[in-house]
Amino acid sequence: MSSRFAALAVDCLEPRSLAEFWCAVLDYVITEDDDYGITIAPSEAGTSSSPAIDFLSVPETKAVKNRLHIDVRPAADTTQDEEVERLIALGARPVDVGQPADVPWVVLADLEGNEFCVLRAPAVV
Repeated sequence: MSSRFAALAVDCLEPRSLAEFWCAVLDYVITEDDDYGITIAPSEAGTSSSPAIDFLSVPETKAVKNRLHIDVRPAADTTQDEEVERLIALGARPVDVGQPADVPWVVLADLEGNEFCVLRAPAVV
């Protein structure tokens, strides 16, 4: 027997704004919104193995670099640079977490400073 990756929990100050940001990044939708927090999941329920993300309200701000982070990859018809521009327009910002200059990913932070990486677009076959 084993477990299934069901959701990634994100502690945050503003669950609504962070959930809306990640919905725009991932083409997810809000599936739950209650006193415990906000859950987002793929917009086409049942067609993706991608986990849900739970945004849970906490009183403290983020203090250190994430030990766990999300990697995103642009759609096949989008370059990495185009995707980075789109995400910055949504409110992300570039961050330096000590990565070498020549890595094939771009490190950004979301609205509350949570780091995530934008990988290269998939190779077109």
